[in-house]
Amino acid sequence: MKKPNSGRRLKFGFVALMALTLAGCSSISNVSSDGVTEDPVWPNVESVTLNNKQGTYPNFYNLTQVRSGVTKDQLYYLLGRPHFSEGISAKEWDYLFHFHTPDVGVNNVTTCQFKILFDSESVASSFYWRSVGEGAGCPPGSAKESYTLSADALFEFDKSTLSAITTGRQELDNLAQSLSNAKEMTGISIVGHTDLLGNSAYNMRLSQARAETVGNYLVSQGIPANLIQAYGVGETQPVVQCTGSGQELINCLAPNRRVVITVDNQ
Repeated sequence: MKKPNSGRRLKFGFVALMALTLAGCSSISNVSSDGVTEDPVWPNVESVTLNNKQGTYPNFYNLTQVRSGVTKDQLYYLLGRPHFSEGISAKEWDYLFHFHTPDVGVNNVTTCQFKILFDSESVASSFYWRSVGEGAGCPPGSAKESYTLSADALFEFDKSTLSAITTGRQELDNLAQSLSNAKEMTGISIVGHTDLLGNSAYNMRLSQARAETVGNYLVSQGIPANLIQAYGVGETQPVVQCTGSGQELINCLAPNRRVVITVDNQ
C-alpha cells in the first residue's frame, strides 16, 4: 500500500490558497484608491453564496451604523461576511438583503443589493444600493436620517448632563437647528449607548438618562416633544469589540459610547 504523497498535497494546498487570496484581492468595479467608482458593477444575484444562495434579512439598526470610516472588522460585526465571492482583501463587498415590506414587493418582501467600496487603507468609503425586482425602493425606509453623536463629546465622564461648549455640543446645536427647519418630520428616536465597562444595570440607566437629556435639549430648541422617543440600551449594541485594559481599552471602546438620533420623514 502506497503512502500518501504529503509533499504533493502541501504543494496543491499552497496553490489553492494563493488562488483564493488572489481572487479575494480582485474587484469587479473600477475602484479608485480613495474608494469610489463612477460605474459600480453588480454581481449576478444568482451567484450569491451565503445562506444557501438566498442572502439575508439584515438588522435595520445595524445598517444605520454603516458609514464612511468603518473598518472591515466593524462591518463584519454589523452585517456579516460579504454574500458573494469576495475575499477579505477585496476592494468591494457585496450583499443581498431582503426586507419585510407589507403590501409591497414580491410576497411582501423587497430585495436589494448593497455594495461597499474600500479605500487603499481598507476603510469603507462609499456605498451603493440597487433594487432587485419589485419593491419599496432600496433601502426601504430610506426616508430615515440617522445621526451619531459621541457621548464623550457631549457628556463628562459618568455624567448625563450636557458639558459646556464643546465640539459635541456644537454638533447637537447644529442638528437642533437643522431639525427645527425640517418640514416633513414624523418622528425622532433617540437611543443612548454605553460601553461595557461598569455594571450593566447602571449602564442601562446612564444610557437612558443621556438619551432623555438630548431629547429634552431638542425640545428646548423648539422641536415638538410629541415627536420624540428617548430610550437607552446600555452596552447591548456595541459597534466595536476591544481587548486590553486601562486607558487603551477605554480609548478603543469610544465608538460604543454614543447617542444615535434617527429622524423619520414623510
